[in-house]
Amino acid sequence: MSLDPSRLAPMANAIRALSMDAVQAANSGHPGMPMGMADVATVLWSKYLKFDPSAPDWADRDRFVLSAGHGSMLIYSLLHLSGYASPTIDDIRNFRQIGSPCAGHPENFLIDGVECTTGPLGQGVAMAVGMAVAERQLNANFGNDIVNHRTWAIAGDGCLMEGINHEAIGLAGHLKLGGLIVLWDDNNITIDGTADLSTSENVEARHQAAGWHTVRCDGHDQADISRAIEEAMADPRPSLVACKTIIGKGAPNKQGTSATHGAPLGAEEISAARDVLGWEHAPFVVPADITADWHATGERGKAEHAAWKTRLDASAHKAEFADRMAGVSAGAGAAIEDHIRGLAAEPKTVATRKASEMALGPLTEKLPHLIGGSADLTGSNNTKTPSTSPFSADDYSGRYMYYGIREFGMAAAMNGMMLHGGVVPYGGTFLIFSDYCRNAIRLSALQETGVVYVMTHDSIGLGEDGPTHQPVEQVMSLRLIPNLNVYRPCDTIETAECWALALQTSSTPSILALSRQNLPQLRGEGDEAWTSDVNRSAKGAYRISAAKAARKVVLIATGSEVALAVEVAAQLEEKGIGADVVSMPCAELFDAQDASYRSDVLGGADVLKVSIEAGTTLGWERYTGTEGLNIGLNRFGASAPAGDLFAKFGFTADAIVPQIVSKLEG
Repeated sequence: MSLDPSRLAPMANAIRALSMDAVQAANSGHPGMPMGMADVATVLWSKYLKFDPSAPDWADRDRFVLSAGHGSMLIYSLLHLSGYASPTIDDIRNFRQIGSPCAGHPENFLIDGVECTTGPLGQGVAMAVGMAVAERQLNANFGNDIVNHRTWAIAGDGCLMEGINHEAIGLAGHLKLGGLIVLWDDNNITIDGTADLSTSENVEARHQAAGWHTVRCDGHDQADISRAIEEAMADPRPSLVACKTIIGKGAPNKQGTSATHGAPLGAEEISAARDVLGWEHAPFVVPADITADWHATGERGKAEHAAWKTRLDASAHKAEFADRMAGVSAGAGAAIEDHIRGLAAEPKTVATRKASEMALGPLTEKLPHLIGGSADLTGSNNTKTPSTSPFSADDYSGRYMYYGIREFGMAAAMNGMMLHGGVVPYGGTFLIFSDYCRNAIRLSALQETGVVYVMTHDSIGLGEDGPTHQPVEQVMSLRLIPNLNVYRPCDTIETAECWALALQTSSTPSILALSRQNLPQLRGEGDEAWTSDVNRSAKGAYRISAAKAARKVVLIATGSEVALAVEVAAQLEEKGIGADVVSMPCAELFDAQDASYRSDVLGGADVLKVSIEAGTTLGWERYTGTEGLNIGLNRFGASAPAGDLFAKFGFTADAIVPQIVSKLEG
């Protein structure tokens, strides 16, 4: 399609009109950014972006990320105008209303053309980095004929101010991700007012220092925009295109001010904007000739898609590529079966972080989809295996990411990798640092991405590093996040089972909370209920040992405290007090079981329920009841060897048994 300004200008104005009309109808939203970036987006869509509106999931499409997600009407307008099935014009009319997929911020699970959920500023760019990583890794394995596309992101001043942006661009520059191009909406406006109220940094110099190529353009001159994009595409480095724009472009009295950022323009200003833009059409009406021009933007992509399918059909790698894009959920259980049988036959007393490494051995060997990594804690997280060579600018075929000290950036990049498809990422750090990347973990859950977070050093059991590094509230607080499975396995077999479960839930992210200290293997061929073909962790909690005397107590524990619960039960049995021990590796999966199973595991009102977990007790009453006993840690830890800390804070059988006896007698 020709870059004829006489045709492109009305196309851009269609974005402006839909954006201001939708925000006005909702009486809520952000019209300024889409109005300001309409020209840039029109040039990108009409000449450079590779997409097929009839196949939003085409594997070799370009990825487009609206990092400045508050300007969601930009992407809704683009998708509708260019011919995607969703959103419809009625969806746009109902912007931000119940039932409309046009939510306040773009949600990937509502509209197929939305690649990722954005809104928390900076994370869109970081997810785009992950998408660019996935593209390079797949390209290295399958070649240009099957995988060869770009990742584009539109970012605002807020995206580039957020701390995660520093992490993301540092990683992208180091990896020389030349297929990544960020279009910066350089309008010098934030919600509070002009950007110079809060920043005076040289954004381009910062990107250059991180190894990026930068170029400037007039964001309202189509020819200049095209020049800058072509320069970015020709450079082997990731690129920042600084598009100098006017926020709210076209609104004569409010453009260039923060008044257009996060509020409707108002009927009077919209009327004036229509006059300025020469837009004589009623709200939500786009003339047929402009619609036809927009629909034509997808024709190039449709042709490229057809040619790609021909190449794929002729490729010897067609089946392998389809398997990669399908993910690992179907094969994860089988990949680890032999490993579990081996553990049952030859028990191992190791830390669960080591048990995780042992499980990852066969998983990474048999599942080429898996890409591991760590935020500079590889030797502590035990996330690297012989099958995972480094992913680097010199070798994009590698399957191990050295993220550096970038926990938040790592988590967001993994979201982008998973959303891209073809790779399944897992990444490690200490559990305490889950707080650094918590908002990306939340977006994993919201976006329904099956990312796996390997979080080691899960309690005071890490010892001498002290309370700054000892998680107390993290496990329970992570359990608050919807659609997130938090696993805290007790031994080698549970760890392997939890890995299988994590990889089988492709729409639910997982946390593996793993110990630093060695733990005994509690299950195996000597286990009276042992069977190699049942994943006992799959129901979230199960009876790991049954009472011998008449049952009066049910001990519910997780992780390292399960072995402690077994010791407590043994002492209670010596006193004639029957005690079941329940291991609860995943509360979320247990809560999903039917009432009869939960009642069978926990017992009725005739037994004392006792929780044992080396963390905050808040929340355990949902299982123990108000009359139960909760053994935990409702304070910060201390610096000392692990054994001394467990003794100091009462995590010993000798300290717990008297409390249970007293409760029973009281």
